[in-house]
Amino acid sequence: MSTVRHTFKTTVPASSEEVWAWSTSIKGIKAEMWPVLKITFPKGMTHIGEDTTLDKPLCRCQFLLLGLFPIDMSKLTFAELEPGRRFVEQSPLLSMRSWRHERIVTPTAGGTLVTDNLTFRPRVAGPIVGWFVKKFFEHRHAVLAKSFGTVATKAAPGHVV
Repeated sequence: MSTVRHTFKTTVPASSEEVWAWSTSIKGIKAEMWPVLKITFPKGMTHIGEDTTLDKPLCRCQFLLLGLFPIDMSKLTFAELEPGRRFVEQSPLLSMRSWRHERIVTPTAGGTLVTDNLTFRPRVAGPIVGWFVKKFFEHRHAVLAKSFGTVATKAAPGHVV
């Protein structure tokens, strides 16, 4: 399968500090994914901290489809972290040859723009996995928008390289 790229953007009526806190909290991450996926984290873990060691797995996470069926495993790894503004998560996943998720939090006149840039290469069933990831991140942005009292904007068209 070729490399797939997608970009998702949503503006929410909240400060960039609030949105960053949401984006790096375990509660926010789980809320964005639910009910499509449930993600597991180690007990007691509450957020992705500013002191996170880069390029080393932070923890192991399991993904459960509809909260019931194990479909993937990740060694959650951050390659870049600019607290309050941006992170790049490049985690080894069983389902992907490569995975890169960049989230950028940008203050705007009306609140905060959240941009997710994805670049990935599925191991198998590329078109199906690509479709699922696109729909899943559309869902995540809808939950993000609803959590801050607004409606998500449409995802930018993705493309395969």
